[in-house]
Amino acid sequence: MSYAALDEATVKQLAAEESEEKIAAIQKLAQVADPAAIKVLKALSEDALYVSGGRVLIVDDEKTTDAATDELLASLPEDAEGISINNRIRATLANALAGLRLFDANSQVRLVAARELQTNVDPLMAPLLLRALAKESDQKIKSLLELAHAQAVLGDGDPAVRLAAVKTLGEGSDPSIRSLLMPLTQAASEPNADVRVQAEVSLRAINSRLQVGNLVSQIFTGLSLGSILLLAALGLAITYGVMGVINMAHGELLMVGAYTTYGMQSIFRSHLPDWIDWYVVAAIPVAFFVAAIVGMIMERTVIRWLYGRALETLLATWGLSLILIQAARILFGAQNVEVSNPAWMSGGFEFMANVQLPFNRVVIIGFSLFVLALVWVLMNKTRLGMFVRAVTQNRTMAGCVGVPTARIDTLAFGLGAGIAGLGGVALSQISNVGPDMGQGYIVDSFMVVVLGGVGQLAGAVWAALGLGVATKFLEGWAGAVIAKILVLVFIIIFIQKRPQGLFALKGRFVDN
Repeated sequence: MSYAALDEATVKQLAAEESEEKIAAIQKLAQVADPAAIKVLKALSEDALYVSGGRVLIVDDEKTTDAATDELLASLPEDAEGISINNRIRATLANALAGLRLFDANSQVRLVAARELQTNVDPLMAPLLLRALAKESDQKIKSLLELAHAQAVLGDGDPAVRLAAVKTLGEGSDPSIRSLLMPLTQAASEPNADVRVQAEVSLRAINSRLQVGNLVSQIFTGLSLGSILLLAALGLAITYGVMGVINMAHGELLMVGAYTTYGMQSIFRSHLPDWIDWYVVAAIPVAFFVAAIVGMIMERTVIRWLYGRALETLLATWGLSLILIQAARILFGAQNVEVSNPAWMSGGFEFMANVQLPFNRVVIIGFSLFVLALVWVLMNKTRLGMFVRAVTQNRTMAGCVGVPTARIDTLAFGLGAGIAGLGGVALSQISNVGPDMGQGYIVDSFMVVVLGGVGQLAGAVWAALGLGVATKFLEGWAGAVIAKILVLVFIIIFIQKRPQGLFALKGRFVDN
Protein backbone atom coordinates (compact mmCIF):
# COMPACT_ATOMS: atom_id res chain seq x y z
CA MET A 1 0.00 0.00 0.00
CA SER A 2 1.39 3.40 -0.92
CA TYR A 3 1.09 6.36 1.41
CA ALA A 4 0.98 10.08 0.78
CA ALA A 5 4.05 12.02 1.95
CA LEU A 6 3.69 13.75 5.32
CA ASP A 7 5.04 17.13 6.36
CA GLU A 8 8.71 16.36 7.01
CA ALA A 9 9.12 19.04 9.67
CA THR A 10 6.19 17.66 11.67
CA VAL A 11 7.56 14.12 11.47
CA LYS A 12 11.03 15.28 12.58
CA GLN A 13 9.41 17.04 15.52
CA LEU A 14 8.50 13.61 16.91
CA ALA A 15 12.21 13.15 17.69
CA ALA A 16 12.44 16.40 19.67
CA GLU A 17 13.88 16.37 23.16
CA GLU A 18 10.97 18.17 24.82
CA SER A 19 7.72 16.32 25.49
CA GLU A 20 5.67 19.41 24.57
CA GLU A 21 7.13 19.42 21.06
CA LYS A 22 6.43 15.71 20.59
CA ILE A 23 2.83 16.16 21.78
CA ALA A 24 2.36 19.10 19.39
CA ALA A 25 3.66 16.96 16.50
CA ILE A 26 1.32 14.10 17.43
CA GLN A 27 -1.64 16.48 17.51
CA LYS A 28 -0.70 17.89 14.09
CA LEU A 29 -0.45 14.41 12.57
CA ALA A 30 -3.79 13.49 14.13
CA GLN A 31 -5.42 16.21 12.03
CA VAL A 32 -4.16 14.65 8.78
CA ALA A 33 -6.56 11.65 8.99
CA ASP A 34 -4.42 9.72 6.50
CA PRO A 35 -3.12 6.12 6.59
CA ALA A 36 0.43 7.49 6.49
CA ALA A 37 -0.15 9.37 9.75
CA ILE A 38 -1.65 6.28 11.34
CA LYS A 39 1.40 4.25 10.31
CA VAL A 40 3.81 6.75 11.89
CA LEU A 41 1.87 7.17 15.13
CA LYS A 42 1.34 3.42 15.49
CA ALA A 43 5.10 2.88 15.05
CA LEU A 44 5.75 5.48 17.76
CA SER A 45 3.34 3.72 20.14
CA GLU A 46 5.07 0.38 19.48
CA ASP A 47 8.59 1.81 20.01
CA ALA A 48 9.38 1.14 16.33
CA LEU A 49 10.28 4.74 15.43
CA TYR A 50 13.97 5.70 15.13
CA VAL A 51 15.95 8.82 14.26
CA SER A 52 19.17 8.86 12.22
CA GLY A 53 20.91 11.79 10.61
CA GLY A 54 17.86 14.01 10.90
CA ARG A 55 15.59 11.42 9.32
CA VAL A 56 12.78 9.63 11.20
CA LEU A 57 12.61 5.94 10.31
CA ILE A 58 10.06 3.16 10.80
CA VAL A 59 11.26 -0.39 11.45
CA ASP A 60 8.57 -2.92 10.58
CA ASP A 61 9.31 -6.66 10.21
CA GLU A 62 13.02 -5.97 9.60
CA LYS A 63 12.03 -3.47 6.87
CA THR A 64 13.15 0.15 7.29
CA THR A 65 11.26 3.04 5.67
CA ASP A 66 11.42 6.81 5.88
CA ALA A 67 8.49 7.95 8.06
CA ALA A 68 7.88 11.13 6.05
CA THR A 69 8.25 9.84 2.47
CA ASP A 70 7.73 6.06 2.88
CA GLU A 71 11.04 5.54 1.02
CA LEU A 72 12.43 2.03 1.55
CA LEU A 73 15.97 1.85 3.00
CA ALA A 74 18.41 -1.02 2.62
CA SER A 75 18.83 -1.36 6.38
CA LEU A 76 18.61 0.49 9.66
CA PRO A 77 21.66 2.82 10.01
CA GLU A 78 24.08 1.93 12.79
CA ASP A 79 23.73 5.34 14.44
CA ALA A 80 19.91 5.09 14.61
CA GLU A 81 18.40 5.76 18.05
CA GLY A 82 14.94 4.81 19.21
CA ILE A 83 12.52 7.65 19.95
CA SER A 84 11.43 7.35 23.58
CA ILE A 85 8.10 8.52 24.95
CA ASN A 86 6.69 8.91 28.48
CA ASN A 87 3.26 8.10 29.87
CA ARG A 88 1.92 11.56 29.14
CA ILE A 89 2.90 11.26 25.48
CA ARG A 90 1.44 7.75 25.33
CA ALA A 91 -1.91 9.06 26.55
CA THR A 92 -1.92 11.75 23.83
CA LEU A 93 -0.81 9.15 21.30
CA ALA A 94 -3.63 6.73 22.21
CA ASN A 95 -6.11 9.57 21.86
CA ALA A 96 -4.74 10.55 18.47
CA LEU A 97 -4.78 6.98 17.15
CA ALA A 98 -8.38 6.56 18.29
CA GLY A 99 -9.27 9.75 16.41
CA LEU A 100 -7.58 8.54 13.24
CA ARG A 101 -9.32 5.16 13.41
CA LEU A 102 -12.63 7.01 13.13
CA PHE A 103 -12.03 7.06 9.37
CA ASP A 104 -11.47 3.31 9.07
CA ALA A 105 -13.63 1.45 6.54
CA ASN A 106 -14.58 -1.15 9.19
CA SER A 107 -17.51 0.07 11.29
CA GLN A 108 -16.46 -2.11 14.23
CA VAL A 109 -13.04 -0.40 14.31
CA ARG A 110 -14.75 3.00 14.24
CA LEU A 111 -17.09 1.96 17.06
CA VAL A 112 -14.20 0.88 19.30
CA ALA A 113 -12.35 4.13 18.54
CA ALA A 114 -15.43 6.24 19.32
CA ARG A 115 -15.80 4.46 22.67
CA GLU A 116 -12.16 5.10 23.53
CA LEU A 117 -12.74 8.82 22.99
CA GLN A 118 -15.52 8.95 25.59
CA THR A 119 -13.07 9.24 28.49
CA ASN A 120 -10.34 11.60 27.23
CA VAL A 121 -10.80 14.00 24.33
CA ASP A 122 -8.26 16.70 23.45
CA PRO A 123 -9.88 20.05 22.51
CA LEU A 124 -7.62 20.14 19.44
CA MET A 125 -9.49 17.09 18.12
CA ALA A 126 -12.73 19.04 17.65
CA PRO A 127 -12.19 19.70 13.89
CA LEU A 128 -11.23 16.05 13.33
CA LEU A 129 -14.38 14.88 15.12
CA LEU A 130 -16.52 17.20 13.00
CA ARG A 131 -15.03 15.67 9.85
CA ALA A 132 -15.68 12.18 11.19
CA LEU A 133 -19.28 13.16 12.07
CA ALA A 134 -19.87 14.44 8.55
CA LYS A 135 -18.76 11.11 7.06
CA GLU A 136 -20.33 8.76 9.60
CA SER A 137 -23.51 6.91 8.61
CA ASP A 138 -23.84 4.53 11.56
CA GLN A 139 -26.22 6.14 14.08
CA LYS A 140 -24.69 4.42 17.11
CA ILE A 141 -21.18 5.63 16.23
CA LYS A 142 -22.56 9.05 15.35
CA SER A 143 -24.10 9.42 18.83
CA LEU A 144 -20.77 8.59 20.44
CA LEU A 145 -18.96 11.07 18.19
CA GLU A 146 -21.42 13.80 19.13
CA LEU A 147 -20.65 13.19 22.81
CA ALA A 148 -16.89 13.21 22.13
CA HIS A 149 -17.16 16.46 20.16
CA ALA A 150 -19.21 18.03 22.94
CA GLN A 151 -16.44 17.19 25.41
CA ALA A 152 -13.83 18.67 23.07
CA VAL A 153 -15.59 22.06 22.83
CA LEU A 154 -16.58 22.45 26.50
CA GLY A 155 -13.81 25.05 26.87
CA ASP A 156 -14.77 27.00 23.74
CA GLY A 157 -14.83 30.79 24.09
CA ASP A 158 -18.34 31.08 22.62
CA PRO A 159 -21.06 30.55 25.31
CA ALA A 160 -23.48 29.30 22.64
CA VAL A 161 -21.05 26.52 21.68
CA ARG A 162 -20.58 25.55 25.35
CA LEU A 163 -24.35 25.58 25.90
CA ALA A 164 -24.93 23.24 22.95
CA ALA A 165 -22.13 20.97 24.19
CA VAL A 166 -23.62 20.76 27.68
CA LYS A 167 -27.04 19.89 26.22
CA THR A 168 -25.49 17.14 24.11
CA LEU A 169 -23.60 15.70 27.09
CA GLY A 170 -26.88 15.58 29.00
CA GLU A 171 -28.06 12.93 26.55
CA GLY A 172 -25.30 10.52 27.60
CA SER A 173 -25.17 7.98 30.41
CA ASP A 174 -21.44 7.67 31.04
CA PRO A 175 -20.64 8.32 34.74
CA SER A 176 -17.41 10.10 33.72
CA ILE A 177 -19.46 12.86 32.06
CA ARG A 178 -20.66 13.97 35.48
CA SER A 179 -17.12 14.98 36.48
CA LEU A 180 -16.99 17.20 33.38
CA LEU A 181 -20.32 18.88 34.09
CA MET A 182 -19.99 19.36 37.85
CA PRO A 183 -17.52 22.29 37.63
CA LEU A 184 -19.76 24.01 35.08
CA THR A 185 -22.48 24.43 37.69
CA GLN A 186 -20.25 26.88 39.60
CA ALA A 187 -19.79 30.54 38.64
CA ALA A 188 -16.06 30.27 39.32
CA SER A 189 -15.69 27.79 36.44
CA GLU A 190 -18.51 28.92 34.12
CA PRO A 191 -19.33 32.64 33.84
CA ASN A 192 -22.43 32.17 31.68
CA ALA A 193 -25.63 31.65 33.71
CA ASP A 194 -27.46 29.78 30.93
CA VAL A 195 -24.64 27.27 30.67
CA ARG A 196 -24.64 26.76 34.45
CA VAL A 197 -28.40 26.11 34.49
CA GLN A 198 -28.13 23.69 31.56
CA ALA A 199 -25.23 21.88 33.29
CA GLU A 200 -27.48 21.24 36.30
CA VAL A 201 -30.30 20.02 34.05
CA SER A 202 -27.92 17.71 32.19
CA LEU A 203 -26.51 16.34 35.46
CA ARG A 204 -30.00 15.51 36.72
CA ALA A 205 -30.83 13.76 33.43
CA ILE A 206 -27.61 11.70 33.57
CA ASN A 207 -28.13 10.77 37.23
CA SER A 208 -31.69 9.68 36.47
CA ARG A 209 -30.55 7.41 33.62
CA LEU A 210 -27.75 5.97 35.76
CA GLN A 211 -30.23 5.15 38.55
CA VAL A 212 -32.51 3.38 36.08
CA GLY A 213 -29.50 1.49 34.70
CA ASN A 214 -28.39 0.43 38.19
CA LEU A 215 -31.93 -0.73 38.96
CA VAL A 216 -32.07 -2.82 35.77
CA SER A 217 -28.62 -4.25 36.49
CA GLN A 218 -29.59 -5.26 40.04
CA ILE A 219 -32.83 -6.87 38.89
CA PHE A 220 -31.02 -8.83 36.17
CA THR A 221 -28.29 -9.99 38.57
CA GLY A 222 -30.97 -10.97 41.08
CA LEU A 223 -32.86 -12.97 38.44
CA SER A 224 -29.60 -14.67 37.50
CA LEU A 225 -28.98 -15.67 41.13
CA GLY A 226 -32.64 -16.67 41.47
CA SER A 227 -32.42 -18.94 38.42
CA ILE A 228 -29.51 -20.82 40.02
CA LEU A 229 -31.44 -21.10 43.30
CA LEU A 230 -34.45 -22.34 41.32
CA LEU A 231 -32.47 -25.16 39.70
CA ALA A 232 -31.00 -26.07 43.08
CA ALA A 233 -34.36 -25.93 44.85
CA LEU A 234 -36.56 -27.66 42.26
CA GLY A 235 -35.08 -31.08 42.98
CA LEU A 236 -35.10 -30.42 46.71
CA ALA A 237 -38.75 -29.41 46.55
CA ILE A 238 -39.58 -32.80 44.99
CA THR A 239 -37.56 -34.97 47.40
CA TYR A 240 -38.50 -33.02 50.50
CA GLY A 241 -42.13 -32.98 49.44
CA VAL A 242 -42.30 -36.72 48.70
CA MET A 243 -40.16 -38.13 51.51
CA GLY A 244 -39.78 -35.30 53.98
CA VAL A 245 -36.01 -35.85 53.84
CA ILE A 246 -33.71 -32.97 54.77
CA ASN A 247 -30.97 -33.84 52.29
CA MET A 248 -27.80 -32.07 53.42
CA ALA A 249 -25.95 -33.60 50.45
CA HIS A 250 -28.11 -31.80 47.89
CA GLY A 251 -25.46 -29.12 47.37
CA GLU A 252 -22.95 -31.84 46.50
CA LEU A 253 -25.28 -33.02 43.73
CA LEU A 254 -24.80 -29.56 42.23
CA MET A 255 -21.08 -30.20 42.50
CA VAL A 256 -21.48 -33.55 40.71
CA GLY A 257 -23.18 -31.78 37.80
CA ALA A 258 -20.47 -29.13 37.65
CA TYR A 259 -17.64 -31.70 37.63
CA THR A 260 -19.48 -33.68 34.95
CA THR A 261 -19.47 -30.49 32.85
CA TYR A 262 -15.73 -30.17 33.45
CA GLY A 263 -15.28 -33.80 32.37
CA MET A 264 -17.24 -33.22 29.15
CA GLN A 265 -15.13 -30.14 28.42
CA SER A 266 -11.96 -32.24 28.84
CA ILE A 267 -13.31 -34.95 26.51
CA PHE A 268 -14.22 -32.43 23.83
CA ARG A 269 -10.84 -30.70 24.10
CA SER A 270 -9.01 -34.00 23.68
CA HIS A 271 -11.17 -35.79 21.10
CA LEU A 272 -13.53 -33.22 19.52
CA PRO A 273 -11.64 -29.90 19.48
CA ASP A 274 -13.64 -28.63 16.49
CA TRP A 275 -16.84 -29.01 18.53
CA ILE A 276 -15.53 -27.59 21.81
CA ASP A 277 -18.13 -24.80 21.85
CA TRP A 278 -20.88 -27.42 22.21
CA TYR A 279 -19.52 -29.29 25.21
CA VAL A 280 -22.09 -27.58 27.46
CA VAL A 281 -24.98 -28.89 25.37
CA ALA A 282 -23.54 -32.42 25.56
CA ALA A 283 -22.98 -32.04 29.31
CA ILE A 284 -26.67 -31.35 30.04
CA PRO A 285 -28.07 -34.91 29.64
CA VAL A 286 -24.86 -36.49 30.97
CA ALA A 287 -24.90 -34.34 34.13
CA PHE A 288 -28.58 -35.13 34.69
CA PHE A 289 -28.08 -38.90 34.53
CA VAL A 290 -24.83 -38.92 36.51
CA ALA A 291 -26.36 -36.86 39.33
CA ALA A 292 -29.58 -38.92 39.18
CA ILE A 293 -27.64 -42.19 39.50
CA VAL A 294 -25.67 -40.80 42.46
CA GLY A 295 -28.92 -39.68 44.07
CA MET A 296 -30.65 -43.04 43.58
CA ILE A 297 -27.63 -44.87 45.02
CA MET A 298 -27.81 -42.58 48.08
CA GLU A 299 -31.52 -43.29 48.48
CA ARG A 300 -31.26 -47.06 48.04
CA THR A 301 -28.25 -47.56 50.29
CA VAL A 302 -28.76 -45.08 53.14
CA ILE A 303 -31.79 -42.81 53.07
CA ARG A 304 -34.54 -45.42 52.54
CA TRP A 305 -33.71 -46.99 55.93
CA LEU A 306 -34.15 -43.71 57.78
CA TYR A 307 -37.58 -42.47 56.65
CA GLY A 308 -39.52 -40.89 59.51
CA ARG A 309 -36.36 -40.19 61.52
CA ALA A 310 -35.53 -36.60 60.65
CA LEU A 311 -32.44 -36.16 62.85
CA GLU A 312 -30.82 -39.42 61.71
CA THR A 313 -31.54 -38.54 58.06
CA LEU A 314 -30.02 -35.11 58.47
CA LEU A 315 -26.85 -36.54 60.02
CA ALA A 316 -26.61 -39.35 57.46
CA THR A 317 -26.97 -37.01 54.46
CA TRP A 318 -24.43 -34.66 56.02
CA GLY A 319 -22.06 -37.60 56.18
CA LEU A 320 -22.83 -38.40 52.53
CA SER A 321 -21.99 -34.82 51.61
CA LEU A 322 -18.58 -35.19 53.25
CA ILE A 323 -18.00 -38.43 51.34
CA LEU A 324 -18.87 -36.76 48.02
CA ILE A 325 -16.62 -33.79 48.77
CA GLN A 326 -13.70 -36.05 49.61
CA ALA A 327 -14.34 -38.16 46.50
CA ALA A 328 -14.15 -35.00 44.38
CA ARG A 329 -10.86 -34.05 46.04
CA ILE A 330 -9.41 -37.48 45.31
CA LEU A 331 -10.58 -37.55 41.69
CA PHE A 332 -10.01 -33.91 40.69
CA GLY A 333 -7.78 -32.42 43.38
CA ALA A 334 -8.51 -29.92 46.13
CA GLN A 335 -8.03 -26.89 43.86
CA ASN A 336 -10.75 -25.41 41.69
CA VAL A 337 -10.80 -26.57 38.07
CA GLU A 338 -11.27 -24.32 35.06
CA VAL A 339 -14.52 -24.49 33.10
CA SER A 340 -14.58 -21.90 30.34
CA ASN A 341 -17.60 -20.42 28.60
CA PRO A 342 -18.09 -21.51 25.00
CA ALA A 343 -17.75 -18.74 22.41
CA TRP A 344 -21.51 -18.31 22.04
CA MET A 345 -21.85 -17.68 25.80
CA SER A 346 -18.95 -15.23 26.04
CA GLY A 347 -19.34 -11.47 26.03
CA GLY A 348 -22.64 -9.68 26.39
CA PHE A 349 -24.88 -7.06 24.85
CA GLU A 350 -25.51 -3.47 25.78
CA PHE A 351 -29.04 -3.16 27.16
CA MET A 352 -28.52 0.47 28.17
CA ALA A 353 -25.52 2.79 28.04
CA ASN A 354 -24.38 1.71 31.52
CA VAL A 355 -25.89 -1.80 31.58
CA GLN A 356 -24.12 -4.80 30.04
CA LEU A 357 -25.98 -8.13 30.15
CA PRO A 358 -23.55 -11.09 29.99
CA PHE A 359 -24.60 -13.80 27.54
CA ASN A 360 -23.79 -16.60 30.01
CA ARG A 361 -26.26 -15.27 32.58
CA VAL A 362 -28.94 -14.65 29.93
CA VAL A 363 -28.55 -18.25 28.75
CA ILE A 364 -28.73 -19.55 32.35
CA ILE A 365 -31.99 -17.69 32.99
CA GLY A 366 -33.45 -19.15 29.80
CA PHE A 367 -32.14 -22.61 30.66
CA SER A 368 -33.74 -22.45 34.12
CA LEU A 369 -37.11 -21.57 32.62
CA PHE A 370 -36.71 -24.44 30.12
CA VAL A 371 -35.99 -26.94 32.94
CA LEU A 372 -38.93 -25.55 34.92
CA ALA A 373 -41.23 -26.12 31.95
CA LEU A 374 -40.01 -29.72 31.58
CA VAL A 375 -40.51 -30.41 35.29
CA TRP A 376 -44.02 -28.94 35.14
CA VAL A 377 -44.90 -31.19 32.19
CA LEU A 378 -43.42 -34.20 34.01
CA MET A 379 -45.27 -33.51 37.23
CA ASN A 380 -48.63 -32.64 35.67
CA LYS A 381 -48.87 -34.61 32.43
CA THR A 382 -47.18 -37.96 33.13
CA ARG A 383 -47.99 -41.06 35.19
CA LEU A 384 -44.81 -40.64 37.24
CA GLY A 385 -45.77 -37.07 38.08
CA MET A 386 -49.24 -38.17 39.16
CA PHE A 387 -47.74 -40.81 41.45
CA VAL A 388 -45.27 -38.29 42.93
CA ARG A 389 -48.08 -35.85 43.66
CA ALA A 390 -50.18 -38.61 45.18
CA VAL A 391 -47.36 -39.73 47.51
CA THR A 392 -46.64 -36.11 48.44
CA GLN A 393 -50.25 -35.45 49.45
CA ASN A 394 -51.09 -38.74 51.20
CA ARG A 395 -48.54 -41.55 51.19
CA THR A 396 -50.75 -44.13 52.97
CA MET A 397 -53.74 -43.67 50.70
CA ALA A 398 -51.50 -43.71 47.61
CA GLY A 399 -50.05 -47.02 48.73
CA CYS A 400 -53.54 -48.42 49.34
CA VAL A 401 -54.62 -47.72 45.76
CA GLY A 402 -51.58 -49.45 44.26
CA VAL A 403 -48.94 -46.74 43.96
CA PRO A 404 -45.48 -48.37 44.47
CA THR A 405 -44.35 -45.83 47.05
CA ALA A 406 -40.86 -47.32 47.55
CA ARG A 407 -40.12 -47.19 43.83
CA ILE A 408 -41.58 -43.68 43.60
CA ASP A 409 -39.25 -42.60 46.43
CA THR A 410 -36.24 -43.81 44.47
CA LEU A 411 -37.36 -42.28 41.17
CA ALA A 412 -38.32 -38.99 42.83
CA PHE A 413 -34.98 -38.81 44.59
CA GLY A 414 -33.20 -39.56 41.31
CA LEU A 415 -35.26 -36.90 39.54
CA GLY A 416 -34.47 -34.32 42.21
CA ALA A 417 -30.79 -35.22 42.12
CA GLY A 418 -30.74 -34.98 38.30
CA ILE A 419 -32.27 -31.51 38.38
CA ALA A 420 -29.58 -30.51 40.88
CA GLY A 421 -27.02 -31.84 38.38
CA LEU A 422 -28.49 -29.48 35.77
CA GLY A 423 -28.06 -26.68 38.28
CA GLY A 424 -24.40 -27.65 38.50
CA VAL A 425 -24.05 -27.30 34.71
CA ALA A 426 -25.42 -23.77 34.91
CA LEU A 427 -23.35 -22.90 37.97
CA SER A 428 -20.14 -24.03 36.27
CA GLN A 429 -20.55 -21.22 33.72
CA ILE A 430 -20.53 -18.39 36.26
CA SER A 431 -18.69 -19.75 39.28
CA ASN A 432 -15.58 -21.67 40.27
CA VAL A 433 -15.89 -25.45 40.18
CA GLY A 434 -14.43 -27.04 43.30
CA PRO A 435 -15.20 -29.71 45.92
CA ASP A 436 -16.85 -27.22 48.29
CA MET A 437 -18.93 -25.30 45.74
CA GLY A 438 -22.24 -26.85 46.80
CA GLN A 439 -21.93 -25.84 50.44
CA GLY A 440 -22.96 -22.27 49.73
CA TYR A 441 -26.29 -23.24 48.14
CA ILE A 442 -27.82 -25.84 50.44
CA VAL A 443 -29.17 -23.36 53.01
CA ASP A 444 -30.50 -21.02 50.32
CA SER A 445 -32.17 -23.98 48.58
CA PHE A 446 -33.98 -25.01 51.76
CA MET A 447 -35.08 -21.41 52.30
CA VAL A 448 -36.59 -21.40 48.80
CA VAL A 449 -38.45 -24.68 49.44
CA VAL A 450 -39.78 -23.63 52.83
CA LEU A 451 -40.75 -20.15 51.67
CA GLY A 452 -42.43 -21.39 48.49
CA GLY A 453 -44.32 -24.26 50.10
CA VAL A 454 -43.38 -27.93 50.24
CA GLY A 455 -43.85 -29.69 46.90
CA GLN A 456 -45.05 -26.57 45.11
CA LEU A 457 -43.31 -25.68 41.84
CA ALA A 458 -45.00 -22.29 41.57
CA GLY A 459 -43.92 -21.48 45.12
CA ALA A 460 -40.35 -22.51 44.37
CA VAL A 461 -40.27 -20.23 41.31
CA TRP A 462 -41.56 -17.16 43.12
CA ALA A 463 -39.45 -17.81 46.18
CA ALA A 464 -36.22 -18.38 44.21
CA LEU A 465 -36.59 -15.34 41.96
CA GLY A 466 -37.85 -13.18 44.83
CA LEU A 467 -34.98 -14.17 47.13
CA GLY A 468 -32.46 -13.65 44.34
CA VAL A 469 -33.63 -10.12 43.53
CA ALA A 470 -34.12 -9.17 47.21
CA THR A 471 -30.64 -10.45 48.10
CA LYS A 472 -28.96 -8.37 45.39
CA PHE A 473 -30.83 -5.22 46.40
CA LEU A 474 -29.97 -5.74 50.06
CA GLU A 475 -26.31 -6.46 49.22
CA GLY A 476 -26.06 -3.11 47.47
CA TRP A 477 -27.58 -1.39 50.49
CA ALA A 478 -26.11 -3.25 53.48
CA GLY A 479 -23.43 -5.65 52.22
CA ALA A 480 -23.47 -9.41 51.58
CA VAL A 481 -23.39 -10.60 55.23
CA ILE A 482 -26.13 -8.28 56.49
CA ALA A 483 -28.22 -9.12 53.42
CA LYS A 484 -28.08 -12.85 54.26
CA ILE A 485 -29.11 -12.13 57.85
CA LEU A 486 -32.01 -9.90 56.82
CA VAL A 487 -33.30 -12.49 54.32
CA LEU A 488 -33.13 -15.24 56.97
CA VAL A 489 -34.94 -13.07 59.54
CA PHE A 490 -37.66 -12.30 56.99
CA ILE A 491 -38.17 -15.99 56.21
CA ILE A 492 -38.36 -16.91 59.92
CA ILE A 493 -41.01 -14.24 60.52
CA PHE A 494 -42.90 -15.25 57.36
CA ILE A 495 -42.97 -18.94 58.31
CA GLN A 496 -44.20 -18.05 61.80
CA LYS A 497 -47.17 -16.30 60.23
CA ARG A 498 -47.69 -18.72 57.32
CA PRO A 499 -46.19 -22.16 58.01
CA GLN A 500 -47.45 -23.63 54.71
CA GLY A 501 -45.36 -21.17 52.69
CA LEU A 502 -46.50 -19.03 49.77
CA PHE A 503 -48.56 -21.85 48.24
CA ALA A 504 -50.20 -24.56 50.33
CA LEU A 505 -50.70 -28.15 49.09
CA LYS A 506 -54.18 -29.13 47.98
CA GLY A 507 -55.56 -32.07 49.89
CA ARG A 508 -54.36 -33.70 53.10
CA PHE A 509 -50.72 -34.35 53.87
CA VAL A 510 -50.09 -37.35 56.08
CA ASP A 511 -46.70 -37.50 57.75
CA ASN A 512 -45.57 -41.10 58.03
